Amino acid sequence: MSAQRVTIHTLRACKGRGERITMLTAYDATFARLLDEAGADILLVGDSLGMVVQGHDTTLPVTLDDMIYHCRAVARGARRAQIVGDMPFMTYQESVELGVRNAGRLIKEGGCHAIKLEGGAQHAELVARLVASGIPVMGHIGLTPQSFHQMGGFRVQGKDAAGAARLIADARALEAAGAYALVLEGMPSEVAAEITAALAIPTIGIGAGVGCDGQVLVIYDLLGMDDRFKPKFVRRYADVGATIKDACGRFIADVRAGSFPAQAESFSTISEPAGAPAALPFYSSSGRK
Repeated sequence: MSAQRVTIHTLRACKGRGERITMLTAYDATFARLLDEAGADILLVGDSLGMVVQGHDTTLPVTLDDMIYHCRAVARGARRAQIVGDMPFMTYQESVELGVRNAGRLIKEGGCHAIKLEGGAQHAELVARLVASGIPVMGHIGLTPQSFHQMGGFRVQGKDAAGAARLIADARALEAAGAYALVLEGMPSEVAAEITAALAIPTIGIGAGVGCDGQVLVIYDLLGMDDRFKPKFVRRYADVGATIKDACGRFIADVRAGSFPAQAESFSTISEPAGAPAALPFYSSSGRK
C-alpha cells in the first residue's frame, strides 16, 4: 500500500485485488508509531486493553472514557494506518440513540476514523444509523468477548450447521446495513472462508483461519508479553516479555552494584569535551522535557 492514509475505500480495493489486510491492536502513542512505521494497515484500539493494560479478566469493565483516552494517544502516534476504536460493553446495546451518541464521542474526542462494535443482525439498525451519520462501522461476529457470560466463556462459535448459518446471516445483515468490514473471531475456518466469499466487504480474522481477507492479533500476544497466555490462534513473533525482564533485571543489578549511572551518563559542572552536543535531552519519570 502507499504512504497515504488508509481509508475504508483503500480496504475495499485491497479485497478486490486479493491483497491481504493487516490489523494490530495499539493502546498508546509509542506502539502506534512503531506499528504504523512497520506498515500495519489498521490500528485497532481494542477494549482488549481492559485485559492486557488494565489487568481485568474480561473486557467488560472498560468504559467509554477509557477508550477515548487510549484512542487519543494512538491517534497522536499514527500517520498512515486507519484507526478503529472499540465500542465498549453497554455503550450501544441499550438503544440506537445511545450508540450513535457514544460512537460520535469516539470519533470527535478520540480521533478515530471508524468504530467497531460486536454483534450481528440485532445491531443492523444501529449500524445503518451510524453510517448515515457519517461514522464508518466495522462489525465483529463469532466469538464476541463482550458476550463472555452469555456464551459461557471464550468459546468457538458456529461449530454446527445452525450456528454457522446464524453467523452467515449476521454477516450479510451487517453488510446490508452498511458496515465496511467485519472481524470474524473464533469460528471454524470453513465458515469464515464461506462468509468471506459471500461478502463484498473485507473480513479480518482472528482465530478464523487463513481464508479471511486479513488478520488481526493483539500486539502483546504477538510479542509474547505474557507467557501464561498461549491460545491456539496466536503465533508469537518475539519473546519481548523475557527481553524486558532481562533488561530490567540488569538495570536493577547495576543500580544495586553502584555501576549505574556511570560518568558518561551523568551531568557535571565541568565543561563538556569538544564535540559534545550543546544540549542533551532530559528525561524524567513524568515525561520528556
